[in-house]
Amino acid sequence: MRSRKTATVSGVAAAVLVVAGGVYLFGNISMSIRVGGEANATAADSGGSAARAPGGPAAASGDPPAAPSVELADTQLAFVKVEPAVEREFPVEKGSVGSIDFDEDMTLQVFTPYQGRIIGLLAKVGDNVVKGQTLFTIDSPDLLQAESTLIAAAGVLELTTRNLARLRELYTTRAISQKDLEQAISDQQTAEGALRAGRDSVRLFGKSDKEIDRIIAERMADSTLVVASTISGRITARNAAPGLFVQPGSAPAPYAVADISTMWMLANVAESDSPALRKGQEVEVRVMAYPGRVFEGRISTIGASVDPNTHRVLVRSEIEDPAHELRPGMFATFVIRTGDPVRGVAVPLDGVVREGDGTMTVWVTTDRRRFVKRTVTLGLRRDGYHQIADGLRRGELVATSGALFLSNALLTASR
Repeated sequence: MRSRKTATVSGVAAAVLVVAGGVYLFGNISMSIRVGGEANATAADSGGSAARAPGGPAAASGDPPAAPSVELADTQLAFVKVEPAVEREFPVEKGSVGSIDFDEDMTLQVFTPYQGRIIGLLAKVGDNVVKGQTLFTIDSPDLLQAESTLIAAAGVLELTTRNLARLRELYTTRAISQKDLEQAISDQQTAEGALRAGRDSVRLFGKSDKEIDRIIAERMADSTLVVASTISGRITARNAAPGLFVQPGSAPAPYAVADISTMWMLANVAESDSPALRKGQEVEVRVMAYPGRVFEGRISTIGASVDPNTHRVLVRSEIEDPAHELRPGMFATFVIRTGDPVRGVAVPLDGVVREGDGTMTVWVTTDRRRFVKRTVTLGLRRDGYHQIADGLRRGELVATSGALFLSNALLTASR
């Protein structure tokens, strides 16, 4: 008869195994461990088992070594969950880390259209504003001059209009010549043109027609120039202070406003991953501030060069944020799908054990009692599952929970 080498753990009063962060205590357990061949030891009774000590005669020359196996007693089966290996889809993805920032393409520097001194500030950094909302006011001598010209033009038009009406009456009685009447008509038309020009000049300062009519009616100029936001968004910077003299286009701008309906994610992607990236690819972004939340976006820019120090490429993505939850500086991770999903045999993460030599193993069974350790090759990882690229077939029964328990049991018995 061919020699067999068998190690058996049996009849102990208490055995303690530390498994995946938990401690399991068993009394009077029976466990048969095969290392290199079929076991010839069976449980003698419910409280113990017959055992043959390891180190017997060697197996016949040329026989392949059998895979280590563990046979569990009834009291131990509850600690191992067995399920058939199934197929799942694993998306082909690349990931990286980065940070959130404002969309600079949607950031507006708010300058004053005319020079003057700031007399009022109506918005602070972090405030959300709407289009047309007043940000600050200035005392503008240019506006004062334009309003004064408007008032004067209105007065001239009123005078020329009355004069034209009087000369028309005189002309009916031939008290004046036709030349005098035509001159009065020309003067009145010139005054109308001057008034229109005056209104347009004041309108350039942001005054409405209603405000212009009030200026003309009250004959009172107001030098306060209102500067409003031309977009809806959030105040990202304020460089204004009361009494500060400002000019058009003079940096820094008194205010900066950003449209926060979209944000940027800036990430440095490994050089080796950059060939798989394309503009327009969809990305999924997660931030620490909102665990479990996924923000969707697309790649908008891929850096034209590689950083020679870090060998990484800058990738910029536009992230939709309609609820205005993202803020600049937030740490973020993102995942980019770079190919079509692949199908493969999948095992839960708890069903795979990393051995001391770096190999990955699973425990396979046919009768849900005797488990054989098998080395496998891992592929992708997604949603709590490992893809098994090699070493396991679909439908095979595998320990999906308690694999570490089986490995520890084998280790304990072999000592």
